[in-house]
Amino acid sequence: MRRPGHGWLARLSRAVSGHPIHSDRGSATVWSVGAIAALCVVFGVVLAMGQAAVARHRAATGADMAALAAADHWAEGASGACDRAERVAAAQGTRLVRCAIVGETSDLTVISGRGLFAAEVRSRAGPPGPPEPLGPAPGPLGPT
Repeated sequence: MRRPGHGWLARLSRAVSGHPIHSDRGSATVWSVGAIAALCVVFGVVLAMGQAAVARHRAATGADMAALAAADHWAEGASGACDRAERVAAAQGTRLVRCAIVGETSDLTVISGRGLFAAEVRSRAGPPGPPEPLGPAPGPLGPT
């Protein structure tokens, strides 16, 4: 048997008169979707920060290794030393964008990553002692 006041007509009349039928019905679903969306945004930001940190560390490692290789081969001239640095940078997954050799000191810049996550690092290597003045930065891949 049906109880009076629980049919569709009774619910309709309560809705039209301003009485809520079940106002909290489904609210947990809305809150759950909101919480999941917020967690997805936080997770995405954390992943992006991790990607940027990896690109920065890869660029720093590539720059240091390439600078050491160029300083080690300074006797081959600027061209030979920069060619060696370019090969070492490529082996590290980076790209050499600037290379200068002054005496036994190498000064170069390496880029890792793409787009928003690109990191550019400058590195110097050479014998200990006071640094030699390098002057203004030369053009790409060698002195001008």
